[in-house]
Parts: sequence; C-alpha cells; structure tokens
Amino acid sequence: MSQISVSNLTFCYEGSFDNIFENVSFLIDTDWKLGFIGRNGKGKTTFLNLLLGNYEYEGHISASTVFDYFPYRIREEQKAQCGVEFLEQLKPGCEQWRVICELEKLHLTAEVLYRPFGTLSHGERTKVMLAVLFSGENDFLLIDEPTNHLDRESRETVKEYLGKKKGFILVSHDRDLLDACIDHVLVLNRSSIEVQSGNFSTWWENKSRMDAFHQAENEKHKKEIGRLKKVAERTLDWADKSERSKIGFDPIKDPGHGLQRAYIGAKTKKMQSRRMQVEKRIEAEIEQKEGLLQDVENPADLKLMPMRYHKEVLIRAQDYSITYGNGEVFRDLAFELRRGERVFLHGENGCGKSSLIKAILARNGAGGVVSEGRRVNARADARPVYGNAVQANPNKDAGAAVRPEGDLLERDRAVMQETGTLACGSGLVISYIDQDTSGLRGNLKEFCRENDLDESLFCAILRQLDLERVQFAKNMEEYSEGQKKKVLVAASLLKPAHLYIWDEPLNYIDVFSRMQIEKLILSFQPTMLVVEHDVRFREKIATRVVEM
Repeated sequence: MSQISVSNLTFCYEGSFDNIFENVSFLIDTDWKLGFIGRNGKGKTTFLNLLLGNYEYEGHISASTVFDYFPYRIREEQKAQCGVEFLEQLKPGCEQWRVICELEKLHLTAEVLYRPFGTLSHGERTKVMLAVLFSGENDFLLIDEPTNHLDRESRETVKEYLGKKKGFILVSHDRDLLDACIDHVLVLNRSSIEVQSGNFSTWWENKSRMDAFHQAENEKHKKEIGRLKKVAERTLDWADKSERSKIGFDPIKDPGHGLQRAYIGAKTKKMQSRRMQVEKRIEAEIEQKEGLLQDVENPADLKLMPMRYHKEVLIRAQDYSITYGNGEVFRDLAFELRRGERVFLHGENGCGKSSLIKAILARNGAGGVVSEGRRVNARADARPVYGNAVQANPNKDAGAAVRPEGDLLERDRAVMQETGTLACGSGLVISYIDQDTSGLRGNLKEFCRENDLDESLFCAILRQLDLERVQFAKNMEEYSEGQKKKVLVAASLLKPAHLYIWDEPLNYIDVFSRMQIEKLILSFQPTMLVVEHDVRFREKIATRVVEM
C-alpha cells in the first residue's frame, strides 16, 4: 500500500479565466476503491488527466505508483483489427493470458479478442478494455464512466467485477454502481474537496444531515443578524438624539444645561462606539453565514410544460417487427402508450430500443399504419433533432429526424424494414432527446436560433441545472459530455409537448442533476417513452417497463 498526496494543486486551461482547481490538498491510499463524485464541469476527468501527467499545473502531486486510464483511445485503424493485435499498444507489457483470465471474470471468452474490434457491441468493447486495464500488477487505475451505453446485463457484470477489485478511482454518476463498488468517496463540492469513508449512500446520508444542520444554523444567523441590525438602528437613534441635545439651548432659561454638555458628549461617544461594535458583529455574522452555505447543494426546482393530448392512446404497436437487411431486431411487438404513462423500454444492447424510437419519430404525423415491408431510411449521416418538439412531415425523408444509436455497427448503415402496425396519434407533438451529442457545434445563441428556443429561458434552465454562466460564452465543443447532455435536456424541457421521448438522457449527467430531473418528472407527470439504464432512476420514475 502507498499513498497519493495532492497539495496546493491549482490548474486552469490555457486561455481560460476560471480555475478548475485552486489550492486543493488531500491524501488517498492506493488500495482504496474510490468513487469520484461531483457536478458536471467541476474537473473530474481533468483531475484524472493531471494524475496521468497530461497537463502542466501548479502545486504538487506525489505518487509512487503507475497510473492507467479507462477508456483507452481506440484509433480508427484499430477498429478494423482484432483486439489481440493491438493489446500491447493499449497497455505496454500487457500479457495476453492475463487478459483472457480477466475476460473470464467478465463472462466473456477469448474469442472476442479475435474479432474485429469495430464489430463488438458496446458491452463487449467495455469488457475487453477493462480486462486489459486490470491485467497489470500494482497499477492504480483511473476508470471514467465505464457503464455509459451499457444494458442491464452488462452493467451488472461490470458492477460485480469492479466490486471484487481494489486500487482505483471510479468516476460515475450511477448510484447503484457506486454503492456496489466503492469503499471511499472523493467529492468535488462547490468550494472544497473532501475524502470520506463509505459508499455513495453513506456519503449522501451524511451530506444531507450536514446540509440540514448548516441550513438550520443559517436561519439562526439570519435571526441574529436581524436582531443586531435593530440594536444598531436603536443605538444610532439614541446617539443622534443625544448629539442634538448638546446644542440649541437657552442659557437663561436652562442655565444648568451647559454643565451637562460634557456628560452628554461622553454618552454620545459611548453610544457611537457601541453602534460600531454591533456593526462589526453583524459583519462577522454575515461572513460566517456566507461560509456556512458554500458547499450546500440546494438545486432549483425545474419546470415542465406538458400538453394534454385529446385521446387516451398516443402510440400503438401490433405485431410490429423491425429488420436490418437479413438481421431481425425484434418481432411481433405489441404495446400501447397511454396518456400519463412513463414507459421505459428495457433490454440488452441491440434489442431494438433506439430503432423503435426512430420508427416512432419517422411515423409521427404519417397516419400510423405500416404496410408490409415498409422501408425507412436510417442513414448514419441524418441530422438529429435536439430537443425539438417534432411533428414529422410524411412527405419528407423519414430519416431526417433520427440518428442511429451509439457507435455505428453494420446494421446501422442498412435500411430499416418494418412489418406489422405502428400507429401514432394524429397531431401528436413530441419532444425528443437523442443519446448522441456529437452534432452539438457552435455557441448557445446559435443553438437557440437554429432550434427556435427562447435564449433567456433556455439559459435560465441551464443555470438551474448548474451550468456556470462562464460556459455560456464558450462553444459547445469545449463542454464536457455531461454539460452537452444538459443542453439537450434543457432544450427538451423548454418545448411544450404531448409526449417526451428520451433516449439515454442521463449518460454523463451528474447525480445532483439526476435527482433534480427525478423530482421534476414526479411533480409534472408528463407522458414519456424512455430508454435509460440507471436502475435508481427507472425505479423512481417508470409507471411501466416494456421488455424488449
């Protein structure tokens, strides 16, 4: 066991006028299973890169261990190669037999190493990279969001696997994963960094108690400040009256007043001194109060403007099937989405969740009945719709409002063929969040103009989601993945709609914002069709789960 010491760490990106870290100090052990928690844009991935030595910084980081980072950067030419051909390039000194042993623990066989990497599913790619990561000895591992885009089975496998390991920092916003895998937390608060023993739930319970205590203390400070202000005003009033009584007397009518002038002057001076002391106490109380709430999480309540649809059933599928080329995605699907329901599509990667969403978006406004063998263009280069309320034009290219899921596999380049019936209600307005953020370009002003959004309201929602104002002046290419997701969520919330279709909306979004969104949905109860693998989120929000 060794330690990693961070002292007086200060860092900001070149050309930026805000520090990511400022005089940060803490100490951690290399045999801990450390969960890294913090708001989007607070610097979690940046800190991992500082440990790797990728950036210059002020301060000191002392460590006697070797760091390795997940996910590995896979080059385009490597995607065409079998994994076994470039293992050594990912991790120098990597031994194939060790990787195979780790793959067995992840419920995979060595066969995946002999298939082109680009043909593997999201789950298979993640497991191969984790197997390579843990194939070394005595490394301290930096694991950044390992479960994004993974289905339930793959998440459970990764959770079980990491739960048996130690010596890592895990960046994740998945509360279920953090509870199962970590024994310490490293938390980026609003104005400080803390290290605490326990898992996420233990830390959150302690934080909730501490926040409640600080809020109660804050109320006491406010009352004390109010009382002191009244004392200061009363003392000032007395001092002014005494000051005025020193002058303006008639020495004939009031011959004794002159003898009292010195006494009154001394009394006035004493009152003024008392007033100054009270004001100093007020300043001290205010300073203490301001410091008290710096780390308290008090997220603003979000608002939604759902529209009420005039019919009970919004979407109906009967004997509905989708195929790509010769490959069948799913068959004979039957379900209804009714007004007020929050239906979660659930199943392993590749089972057709995003394909069904694309078909619904393409069908929206087109009348509903699918003829046998209908073909829908699902081109990879189709332009996505970001959070817009969409009413598709049946005369337009059906692929213009959709984008394929995740990394492009072979079937995503094929033409989607449908059979059976998929019906969308007439005049149905849909607000859609795509799981892909790669199309976000330019600044927020341009984004609002292109998507017909009220810029001031849009920015207000982003502030409620804790996006700092300094980010508004940047191009979205500079945002973290979590900040990009918040842009899509804010756009969707701003658009009134009958139905909200969200395809993996929480990937990369911090846990505090997830809780905000949970509260929003439970308060306004919109009709929703959702694909999301966060177990806690689904348990709280879903009224029904459709297994694909």
